[in-house]
Amino acid sequence: MNENLFASFIAPTILGLPAAVLIILFPPLLIPTSKYLINNRLITTQQWLIKLTSKQMMTMHNTKGRTWSLMLVSLIIFIATTNLLGLLPHSFTPTTQLSMNLAMAIPLWAGAVIMGFRSKIKNALAHFLPQGTPTPLIPMLVIIETISLLIQPMALAVRLSANITAGHLLMHLIGSATLAMSTINLPSTLIIFTILILLTILEIAVALIQAYVFTLLVSLYLHDNT
Repeated sequence: MNENLFASFIAPTILGLPAAVLIILFPPLLIPTSKYLINNRLITTQQWLIKLTSKQMMTMHNTKGRTWSLMLVSLIIFIATTNLLGLLPHSFTPTTQLSMNLAMAIPLWAGAVIMGFRSKIKNALAHFLPQGTPTPLIPMLVIIETISLLIQPMALAVRLSANITAGHLLMHLIGSATLAMSTINLPSTLIIFTILILLTILEIAVALIQAYVFTLLVSLYLHDNT
C-alpha cells in the first residue's frame, strides 16, 4: 500500500535514464500557436487569458519591473500546465519535487534581490531595519529580517510542493477506498465516488491557483526590489 501510495512521486526513468527532462519539456508543446492573421476561438481565448493575467500582475510594476512580464507569464503557464497534466492517471508531476521547485524559485528570487541591491541599495538595506526600532533590538531585528529574506525561495518551493503532493495523496486514498468499497457496499461506493469527483474538480482549481500564487509572489518580490 505504501509503495503504491508514493509510486507516482518517484521520478520516472527510460532504460535507466531519467525522463524528468522530457516530461518538463512536454507541456510547452501543448500550447497552440497560429500562423494566420485571424485566430480561431482557442487561440483568441488563450491570448485573452494571457493578457488578463499579465495585466493583473504587471499593473503595480514600474518600467524596469515590466521587463519581467514575458518571464512571469511563461512561468505561470508552465506551472499550470504541469500541474494539470499531473492529474492524469499514471502521470508524473514534476512540481511535486522540491528540487525542481527550488530550481525555479531560487534564480527568480535571487534575480529580484540582486536587481534591488543594484538599483535601490538604500531601500533594500532599509528593509532589514524598520524605522523607529529601539537600539537594543537592532541586532536581533537585522538577523530576523535577513533570515526572513533568505527563506523566501524555500517558502515558495515548499508551498507548491506541499499543496500538489497533498492533493495527489488524498485523491489516491479516496480512489483506493472507492475501489475497495465497490465489492462491499454499492451505496457507499457511490457516495465516495461523488466525493472523488468533487475532489478532482477542487484539485484542478488548486493546480491553477498554486501556479498563480507562485508567480504572484515572485512578482511581489520583484516589486519590492524595483
